[in-house]
Amino acid sequence: MVPRFLLVVSFVAVGIPIGIATAEEPTAREVTFHGYTKAVELKLGNTRTVLCPQAGGRVLEFSVGGADAMYLDDAEKQWQPGKAASISAGRFDYGPELTVVAHPKAWAGEWTAEITKANSVKLTSPSEDAGIQLVREYRLIPHDKLVGLSCRQTMTNVGRETREVCHWGRSFSPGGGICVIPLGDRPSRFPSKYAMYEEGTIINVKAADDQIRVRDGFLEILAPPRKPKLGFDTYAGWLAYVMPNDTVFVKRFPAHPDRVYNEAAGLTLSVWYPTGPRIELEPIGPRERLKSGESASFTEEWWLLSHPFPKKGQQLDLKALAEKVVEQTAAPK
Repeated sequence: MVPRFLLVVSFVAVGIPIGIATAEEPTAREVTFHGYTKAVELKLGNTRTVLCPQAGGRVLEFSVGGADAMYLDDAEKQWQPGKAASISAGRFDYGPELTVVAHPKAWAGEWTAEITKANSVKLTSPSEDAGIQLVREYRLIPHDKLVGLSCRQTMTNVGRETREVCHWGRSFSPGGGICVIPLGDRPSRFPSKYAMYEEGTIINVKAADDQIRVRDGFLEILAPPRKPKLGFDTYAGWLAYVMPNDTVFVKRFPAHPDRVYNEAAGLTLSVWYPTGPRIELEPIGPRERLKSGESASFTEEWWLLSHPFPKKGQQLDLKALAEKVVEQTAAPK
């Protein structure tokens, strides 16, 4: 059945200015990346991304000048064909988390890959009983002195039953940084401005934690809190993760106050920040009720910018950070 409309999820990551010439063209080629023998590298100037069709259709690396926004597990660096992978780095998924039909092949199975242009790679998920087919197209986008990474994901219901799903970004970045979430101009449903997932399925909306604070219209996660999984109902549409290497990873995403969000706490965003080497940054899309053959759309944008990490005893200038995000991530569509 031909889909009535398509789901398109676009992620745009724009890096630090690198002074590329307008005549320079991006390149795409198959490479070996640790144990992955069929990885695909996209490169333009000093912006590089490595894609993984052999396990989950993900981004293994997104870096500018060697500063990588992705966290790759050490165990995954030892991957060999025929062995299960530790799925880390630039992961994408769909939910809702507690009720979605399991889809292990899309999550960790081998995808097909096609280099469609010099700067474009199309990855397609394997078929499985969950009834959702995923297609992701990755391409580099030069803009002035910036280089972006765009990912377009198409999610189509290829089964017979109507399914309710939502977009779920699940990428890992290196830990040790400060996560900044703008609260926007709409009041939160949560008294603490966030929900903390306690033991089991308990969701605490009146939590307090020394590592989480609200300041100047933003919520800051300064370090791993006592419980790692947090949820937010902000409609501001972006988050920033400031890393100790003076790089800030920004995700932009649409948020719709007039739509239903079907995660258990109606979240537009989640952050998982355990003690250890990584943090998970998770934009969440609204509910999409898909009949057989239907799809829906969602767009994420990723940006990699230069920004100083605060020295001991100092704190982030949140206003300056927000101004930089607005100024440098407003790329033309």
